[in-house]
Amino acid sequence: MHEMSYMIRLINLAEQTAREQNITDIKTMTVEVGAMTGVLPYYLNKYFPTAAQGTLLEHATLEIIEIPVTTRCDDCGKEYAPSKDNEYSCPHCGSKNGTVIAGREVTLRSIMAE
Repeated sequence: MHEMSYMIRLINLAEQTAREQNITDIKTMTVEVGAMTGVLPYYLNKYFPTAAQGTLLEHATLEIIEIPVTTRCDDCGKEYAPSKDNEYSCPHCGSKNGTVIAGREVTLRSIMAE
């Protein structure tokens, strides 16, 4: 159920941004959700209508972009998608030393208004 708290925070951020830009009606909110967050897009979609009631997003649509996990190898510097197939190692040099650079975020990417 932590998706509801994420949704409320994202809606609050979208409303704050809209007010700063004198937007009175948001048509679309686009959110990026990283694969490592544990946040499920299904539940964000499910909770969005309830969380948006009475806000500038009440009649808006929600778009979700799922961000896959991307790792940068600490040894060779190349980026890759860790998986069971490559034993979570760098497929370029075989190193197991990597830093996750994408896939941990839940981000308000944009709001659209007419």
